[in-house]
Amino acid sequence: MTIATLESVPVPILADLRQRHSEPQRHYHDWSHIEALLTHMADARGLLHDPDAVLHAILFHDAIYDPRAKDNERRSAALLVETAPAIPAASLSAARRMIEATEGHHLPGDLSGAAQSDCAHFLDMDLAILGASPERFVIYEDQIRREYAHVPDAAFREGRAAVLRGFAARPRLYFSAWGRERFEAQARRNLARSLAALAN
Repeated sequence: MTIATLESVPVPILADLRQRHSEPQRHYHDWSHIEALLTHMADARGLLHDPDAVLHAILFHDAIYDPRAKDNERRSAALLVETAPAIPAASLSAARRMIEATEGHHLPGDLSGAAQSDCAHFLDMDLAILGASPERFVIYEDQIRREYAHVPDAAFREGRAAVLRGFAARPRLYFSAWGRERFEAQARRNLARSLAALAN
């Protein structure tokens, strides 16, 4: 197994990904989001079975990001496959499945064992922002609003409230014990405050 670090990723691939994440429509889904997930990956490294898969899922999961589109996740997963990084075929397939799972943030029912565990940890890393400090969460909410600047305020508030209510209604926001212990309680508080503000 290769060492799953940024240094193991070819420079041209990283350069392309950094350029994609610097696009002007990105305010939250930029390279700082990738860096945050890499920090979470370092924290959870001992729990991961296939670090190569998780690393490439992190790097590619928002590689294509158009706030007006409905297929960003599938197109990002396809870009990963097209780019064909030099990792084992099983890792590439696992990374693709993880990226596809970010559409709706549901753990695929057909995964089991190590693959399910890695996907659970990856999804929890991606939603860690919900459990950030109240101050960081306010910044995050503003960044998301800026990404959807093309949506009128009333429609945005309605749509955003629906998304957050969907998360709040889940019995568990996070799929792994690692994620729940770190983020669940604070995420519940953040969601409650945001939903109350959106209702006013």
